[in-house]
Amino acid sequence: MLQFAWLIPLLPLLGFLINGLGRKWLSKSVIATIGSGVILASFVFSLILFLDVRGGQTGSGVVHYFDFIRVGNIHIPFDFQVDALSSIFLLIITGVGFLIHVYSASYMHSEPTEHYGRYFAYLNLFVFSMLLLVMGANFVVMFIGWEGVGLCSYLLIGFWFKNNDYNYAARKAFVMNRIGDLGFLLAVFWLFAKVGSVNYSDVFSSLQTLSGTDITIITLLLFVGATGKSAQIPLYTWLPDAMAGPTPVSALIHAATMVTAGIYMIARSNVLFTASPVTQTVITVIGLATALLAASIALRQNDIKKVLAYSTVSQLGYMFIALGTGAYVAAVFHVMTHAFFKALLFLGSGSVIHAMGGEQDIRRMGGLKGKMPITYWTFLIGCIAIAGIPPFSGFFSKDAILLSAFAHEGMFHQIVYYLALGGAMLTAFYMFRLFFTTFHGPFRGTHEQEHHLHESPAAMTIPLVVLAILSIVGGWVGIPELMMKGGDRITHFLATVIPMHEGHAVSHRTEWMLMGTSTALVLLMIGLAWSRYGKYKEEKETTLGKTLGNKWYVDELYDKVIVHPITSLGNWLEEGMERTGIDAIVNNVGRGVQYLSRQIRLVQSGQVGSYVLLMVVSILLFFVYQFFIKK
Repeated sequence: MLQFAWLIPLLPLLGFLINGLGRKWLSKSVIATIGSGVILASFVFSLILFLDVRGGQTGSGVVHYFDFIRVGNIHIPFDFQVDALSSIFLLIITGVGFLIHVYSASYMHSEPTEHYGRYFAYLNLFVFSMLLLVMGANFVVMFIGWEGVGLCSYLLIGFWFKNNDYNYAARKAFVMNRIGDLGFLLAVFWLFAKVGSVNYSDVFSSLQTLSGTDITIITLLLFVGATGKSAQIPLYTWLPDAMAGPTPVSALIHAATMVTAGIYMIARSNVLFTASPVTQTVITVIGLATALLAASIALRQNDIKKVLAYSTVSQLGYMFIALGTGAYVAAVFHVMTHAFFKALLFLGSGSVIHAMGGEQDIRRMGGLKGKMPITYWTFLIGCIAIAGIPPFSGFFSKDAILLSAFAHEGMFHQIVYYLALGGAMLTAFYMFRLFFTTFHGPFRGTHEQEHHLHESPAAMTIPLVVLAILSIVGGWVGIPELMMKGGDRITHFLATVIPMHEGHAVSHRTEWMLMGTSTALVLLMIGLAWSRYGKYKEEKETTLGKTLGNKWYVDELYDKVIVHPITSLGNWLEEGMERTGIDAIVNNVGRGVQYLSRQIRLVQSGQVGSYVLLMVVSILLFFVYQFFIKK
């Protein structure tokens, strides 16, 4: 099957071309069938490939197709690498992607046919780019996919382009991602300058040719790229604004797949990052700060999608904590479980928004439990999973991350553990605040909204049910050894890409205690959320609450410190340099030429006598110059 790996990204690309070019002539049913069908076919091929990798039938896993660049000593092949890590991501991208495509077929059905086709074309192009990112066998092919998902994110955030606020959100995402991409690009140039290759196999086997300073700078630059794509401090503010796009887009791109690209890149480059303790410490600190900051902001958000957006930023922070503490498998594991429950939560929010006629403010909801039973129960499963209650998927991946911090010696990692545990408590509280406010208590919307409340159609609820099942059982591939012998299958599966650490850092008794403590604290926070929001009461406005509601005024700070000075500088350059400087010089040259032309034109009078006189005077001047002036 390895020789047919190229079909996996090619099929979504074909879907993009067919739907994109034929959007004015194809019917909605044909567009949805093509858009979803190519992703399903890619999923089937990905599943076959996964089974081959699991059975050890793929050899080195590198497939060469052609030379992408060959100029002098520069040789960059267009190769795919299919191994344990990429095969897991292939299943996540195509599996969750297919469910979201099916959901979109119903959710976006009210769009005009032409825009419906445009939407599915963009989604297919995104899946193609994401598959290219994870299948590339070198940093250049990864970067092509990396830029592709950034472009698709811009196109889908600004899908409703007639709304200027949405266009601004798309532009903001694009610019902030470009900042991170510059770091990635510089790291690739540095690697090529030092190693002479960008192939993973060549780079990772040539560590001895790199100094400690080289490795630190390269990994820090790669991390800058990851902070942009995976929304970490300071490049995280684009993600909450990205909720301007359609809800299925939020589920696919800004929860399940694209934002995990940074985690994939670091996990793929684990050999480099393990060799730089400085970078790992920086990653841990940034991940922890992001997890806590985003969780605190989510406590007082009232837009159902904004709560989930900040939850995504916070969970990405936990993945970076795992990467920073060397628990690369735990990070990948949390990517997988997070894809299931966060896609479920976003699609569940879309079902609620659909029933509420576009309303997104949870203060105007309430009492939806009886009207939307499937959405209610699936959303509850998603909330339990993200809170980390056993045996749901989030419990196992969250426990692996917390354990990775606790297992390290030293005060620093102990502080990381306790703060991360506090962040997990905040997660449980704000998610169940969202759940109780939305589905319990009295209905607080309009009578017209209440009259039209209904459960979503099957095309939307079936993906919810499938994702709910995955949110329950998805974590069972990483059951700790103390619960089941040989239960941690994901660690063994990824051992060919991410080396296993020998020995057991903490005793089983300690691990049981850590699990029990975190679960008890999470249940306590759920109880507090029920006591506060089980029967809805208007929240009192406090100074802290207002600060959290305004996102710690980070956007305002960025505007004041970065945006306004740059805008002012741009205005000054436009007025002081462009208009009164460069433009003035060009315009005055033009005016001077026009003036001289007008004056010289007067010489052409049409009178022969004047022409003869000018000739005689010119000859006399010529003779005077030749005989008396020229020496």
